Amino acid sequence: MNMQVSLKGKPIRLAVLDYGLFRVHSGPRDVGICGYVVQTDAGETVLIDTGFPQKYADDPDAATVEDDLGSFGQVLSVTPENMPGPQLAKLGLTKQDVTLMIQSHTHIDHVGDMAGYPQAPILIAAAERALPRPLYWSGKQAIEWPDADYALVSQDIALGDGFEVLLCPGHAPGQLAFMIRLPDTGWILLTSDAISRASEIDEKFAGSWNDDLAIEHGARLMALAKERNAMVIFGHSPEDWPTQRKAPDWFT
Repeated sequence: MNMQVSLKGKPIRLAVLDYGLFRVHSGPRDVGICGYVVQTDAGETVLIDTGFPQKYADDPDAATVEDDLGSFGQVLSVTPENMPGPQLAKLGLTKQDVTLMIQSHTHIDHVGDMAGYPQAPILIAAAERALPRPLYWSGKQAIEWPDADYALVSQDIALGDGFEVLLCPGHAPGQLAFMIRLPDTGWILLTSDAISRASEIDEKFAGSWNDDLAIEHGARLMALAKERNAMVIFGHSPEDWPTQRKAPDWFT
C-alpha cells in the first residue's frame, strides 16, 4: 500500500554505516559501500540503504557468480560486520529500533536488506517502486519487492523540519538524495548515487540510466549545497571513503 509518512522531530545526529568495499572494474576504483542513520529529537531512527545482501558476507565468491556481478566489479571486503545489524549495533541500536527505512534506489549494493525491517514503512521513489522488481544487478537472481507499507516519492519533499528528500533521477529512475540539517554541523548533503563521486561531474555521468537527467540533477544538488554551505558526502567516493567519519561516530 502507499502511505504518507513524516517525521515528528528534527534531526539531531547522523552516522555513516560501513557496508564494505568494492572494486569497480572501470577505472579501476575502490569504493566504499555506505548507508546512513539519522536520529531525531523525537526518538525516531531513519535508516537509509542496507548494502549488499547477506549472501555476500557468507560467501562473496559464490554470490558474485550467482549474480554475474564479476563482469562489473569485485567485492573486496563485505564481512558479517558490514551487515546492517552489526553496523547499527556500533551505534547502540538494533534493527528493531528503525522507525523508517529509506531506499535511495534499488541497486544491489543498496537494497540487500530492504526486507529486514517489517516494523518500518519503506520510503522510496514512485518511479523505482513501479518497476516489476528492484533494479538489483543482473536480473538472474533479482529480488522481489518486500510485503511492506510503502511511502512513494514523486517530487522533492520535506520529510520533516531539516530533512529534505530530493528526487534526482539519472543514475537510476528513482534516485533520491537527502539534505539533513544538524544542530552543530548545519546542512549535510547526502548525494547517494545521484553523484557517486566528485569526478563524476566532469565525466558527465557517463553510463548512467539517463546521462542528461544525471547531469541536470547533479548540477542542481551542487548548487543547493553551495547555497546552503552544506557538507557534501558523496555516494561512493574513493578519495573520501578511507578517512570518512563512520559509525560509531556521529555528526551532530
